[in-house]
Amino acid sequence: LLNLRWLIVVIFRSHEGIPAYIMSQHPAQSPIQNPKSPIRMVVVGTSGSGKTTLAAQVAAKLGIPHIEIDALHWGPNWTETPKDELQAKVLAATSGPEWVVDGNYSKTRPVLWPRANTIVWLDYTLPVLLWRILRRTFGRVFLRKRLWSGNRETFRQAFFSRDSIIYWVLTTYKRRRQEYPELFAQPENAHLTLIRHRSPGETRAWVNELS
Repeated sequence: LLNLRWLIVVIFRSHEGIPAYIMSQHPAQSPIQNPKSPIRMVVVGTSGSGKTTLAAQVAAKLGIPHIEIDALHWGPNWTETPKDELQAKVLAATSGPEWVVDGNYSKTRPVLWPRANTIVWLDYTLPVLLWRILRRTFGRVFLRKRLWSGNRETFRQAFFSRDSIIYWVLTTYKRRRQEYPELFAQPENAHLTLIRHRSPGETRAWVNELS
């Protein structure tokens, strides 16, 4: 298998009027192209896209730490960690030279993106996301899976409340797909190499090439 730092499998095509991306203002300095450069990667995407699974797979293949922001953000009884405290936790967790982080939290972006060098965007269609989130939610609810800080999802919370993850996906999907291209185009993010996957199959093919 070819080394991650030398190979990226990306399909270039337009989708729903949003241009395809794999960008770096300084390609010669890209960590993907430079085997001596450390990997500091952030995986983003709408809830249910598989950010944590992908980040864990990449980290395991590269032998570098994986940090899940949800684990730092959620306290007991679904209490949220205050912004300043969360940013401090994220800084501590990413103090090493290499890491893979997954999470969409805007309040952690100021302490992560300036120090990252690679963004992986899981930009899947809404039907794919809904199927994935339904499958994940049913599994968590009926298996009583223990999540961060001992929290568990309930059937009522998942399907019949304003905190429903399904409701969250439906109401944030369009905004996320509009927001990310705007963020990537900002001058302060010009140092980032962007890898965009539009289907789970494309993502799997990319992961299979990593070593």
